[in-house]
Amino acid sequence: MTRYGLPYILEDTTGALAPLAELVDIHDRLRLAVRCTPAAPTARDRGHGHTACTYTVFDTSRGAPRPPPVLAALEFGPGRGGGLEGGTVSFGVGGKAVPMQRYLTRASALASSKVRRFVGSDGQTYQWARRTQPNQEWTCTNANGYVIASYSLKAAGEPEYRGSSGCVFELAEQFGHLAPEMLASLWIMRHIAQYDLA
Repeated sequence: MTRYGLPYILEDTTGALAPLAELVDIHDRLRLAVRCTPAAPTARDRGHGHTACTYTVFDTSRGAPRPPPVLAALEFGPGRGGGLEGGTVSFGVGGKAVPMQRYLTRASALASSKVRRFVGSDGQTYQWARRTQPNQEWTCTNANGYVIASYSLKAAGEPEYRGSSGCVFELAEQFGHLAPEMLASLWIMRHIAQYDLA
């Protein structure tokens, strides 16, 4: 893949976790979609008013095969908002399902649930944290503290944009091969925050 020295800047068309989010690079190098498929509610879910959900990440870039290939699947467990407990993460079609609590772990026993780490397919450790950098709702750093990816909300007072929520997912170009992992782990973090999961 050609490198341009520019980060991937993907506009989030909806800004919502579900039912569908499309993230499109402003230079049209990468397009990803995330679809939420609710699971059948259990008795435990009905008591909380939420159901478990499976988020599926697809590559919808130009030139990608049709139907779009599944890059990742995030299956949340039962309970309030679909919890991490009992949930799994898998990458690619037929990828091995890893328990979500083992894939994305708290940075430390005392850390907030909104600061979590994962090991990427490149063997490196990455950490997502909420509201630690100016103008970034979520920031992902590597073990050296370098910002690898971020998710920013639309700034207050910013005008409406046709076809965009104003939210942006940015990924350093040299980490483009980790886009499915970065987006999947971000979606888990956003799910944790939305449902106030521990």
